[in-house]
Amino acid sequence: MIPRYGTPPRRGTVYRARPGAYALLIRDDRILLTVQETREGEEVQLPGGGIDPGESARPALLREILEETGYSATILRRLTAWREFTWMPDYERHAEKLCHVYLARPGLRLGPARETGHHALWLPVAAARERIAQEGGRRALARWLDRPRQATAPAAFGRW
Repeated sequence: MIPRYGTPPRRGTVYRARPGAYALLIRDDRILLTVQETREGEEVQLPGGGIDPGESARPALLREILEETGYSATILRRLTAWREFTWMPDYERHAEKLCHVYLARPGLRLGPARETGHHALWLPVAAARERIAQEGGRRALARWLDRPRQATAPAAFGRW
């Protein structure tokens, strides 16, 4: 069962499915996040976003990482998923978001974030637990941090 975070769905509200892909971009005990300017102020998020019609998760995620951080990336594997029911003001609709989370390695910085209202933020991984706005993103990071480590795997990319 895929866990749900955030507010429960409201009766009588129509939610449109919105699949998305998000990344834990880990390098040397630091994580690359995106800061998005919202109507309520700045919000720290996992880089990622919606998967467009006709697009698959991995290409969508690479596109979103570049747009929101300015970095290239290598996607290593899918880790988990969560659902949330939300109002999407940019699209003026309610959505049931199915958020797939991948472990990824940040690559080269190709320039500033390409999407207006976003910029990259590097944080120590442990500090990011408190800064990520979405509960599902915080839980995905916490689960990755709390995973059993294998002695033969590199510390930053151990098995989940």
